[in-house]
Amino acid sequence: MDGTLVDTEPYWMETEVAIAEAHGGTWTHQDAMALVGNDLLVSGRAIKQKLGLPHTAEQVVEMLLDGVVARVTESVPWRPGARELLDALAAQDIPCALVTMSYRRFVDPILAALPPGTFDVVVTGDQVSEGKPHPEAYLTAARHLGVRPEDCVALEDSPTGAASALAAGARTIAVPNHVPVPERPGLEFRASLTDVTVDDLKTLPDRDTSQADLR
Repeated sequence: MDGTLVDTEPYWMETEVAIAEAHGGTWTHQDAMALVGNDLLVSGRAIKQKLGLPHTAEQVVEMLLDGVVARVTESVPWRPGARELLDALAAQDIPCALVTMSYRRFVDPILAALPPGTFDVVVTGDQVSEGKPHPEAYLTAARHLGVRPEDCVALEDSPTGAASALAAGARTIAVPNHVPVPERPGLEFRASLTDVTVDDLKTLPDRDTSQADLR
């Protein structure tokens, strides 16, 4: 979700800086970039350690969520082509799952901005025991959709997300946003979701992706 369908990374970064300043610390752009795509608890631990906070990692996550939920409730910053692609998939009754490491209370305002039923399955970071790059979230989504992971196509923007989807066995398209995604066997690339069509997604599971597509 973050970085792929919506660009909320600036919201997270602003909140991280605010937490640091409130506790007499500093938070750099490099610090923020290192957390992109992480499981929230991993980020919470990193912030706690970097800033020397007395809070638990779980409490740091709640502070982060307080900030970003307030921002996204005001405005959902959609990525180019995101809503159009979701509408096109819905028009053809193609089952979709949202697989994100964000927690449900952050995801809900974004889901509320979409037509009901846009996603048949929603898997969030607080519903799994292992976050990305572990494949659990994608395996969970495929199971609830009632399909094999290898018959799914995943869209991801981060190295950890792409690694998670590939490890689950899903064909994967990377649409890099804030951080580069390294080339990997079977990983295709698009510059934007505006370059992704429903026909792309329908045919990818049947194509030979042994070589990365760098279009």
